[in-house]
Amino acid sequence: MTSQEQTEENTVTTAVANPETGGSGGHAAVAARTENVTKAYGEGETRVLALDQVSLDIHRGAFTAIMGPSGSGKSTLMHCLAGLDSVTSGRIWIGDTEITGLKDKKLTRLRRDNIGFIFQAFNLLPTLNAIENITLPMDIAGRKPDQEWLDQVVTTVGLADRLKHRPAELSGGQQQRVAVARALASRPEIIFGDEPTGNLDSRAGAEVLRFLRRSVDDLDQTIVMVTHDPVAAAYADRIVFLADGRIVDEMTEPTADRVLDRMRHFDGQGRVS
Repeated sequence: MTSQEQTEENTVTTAVANPETGGSGGHAAVAARTENVTKAYGEGETRVLALDQVSLDIHRGAFTAIMGPSGSGKSTLMHCLAGLDSVTSGRIWIGDTEITGLKDKKLTRLRRDNIGFIFQAFNLLPTLNAIENITLPMDIAGRKPDQEWLDQVVTTVGLADRLKHRPAELSGGQQQRVAVARALASRPEIIFGDEPTGNLDSRAGAEVLRFLRRSVDDLDQTIVMVTHDPVAAAYADRIVFLADGRIVDEMTEPTADRVLDRMRHFDGQGRVS
């Protein structure tokens, strides 16, 4: 086998999900995928089906947004993808590692080494400065950061002149940029963002979204973001729409107006979660 054939053999590929059924429609390298994932809460009459047979590919080196009406299952899907919640049935992979059924210790190590997280709350330690907050997860894991990569991340998110500032000395947008840099610094396989601009005003939110976009374009990062905001979703390469725990549609090359129109189609009252 030639080196080129070996490279092709080792590339993780899978079928791109069909917008209606999750079925195949081409092939692309993936950073994560789900296969017939179901998540139910409760039993009997109180049983609630949060996810219903969801099959989805998350494309590597792309920015994917997950949207849907309130109760559609979008946050549950992200939590299951990230290994923060278990599934009732089905299978999930991060890269080529199946995480469904992993023991707690191995799952914790995989999340630490392969996954980055950005949440609404910035989750910065007030006694540490920006660079200490950025490198904290690697410090805890006993790993030295790749200085060249760290410098590139800091430059990309525009924090080079704020590294010695503590959170209280930074604006909300700057604090969230620190959180973005922290997620990027360990060079994870994939970054999950749960409403990462939800606590920011529109200007600061746009700042952070531009940095997320740049991290995909310039650093080849893979990002999955749950959002209710059509403007935020428009920064993504692709939007996956959920309703009643199922993938019902998707959109590529989105605009805020197109996203808003699609969301109104799902919910006659125009509500989004």
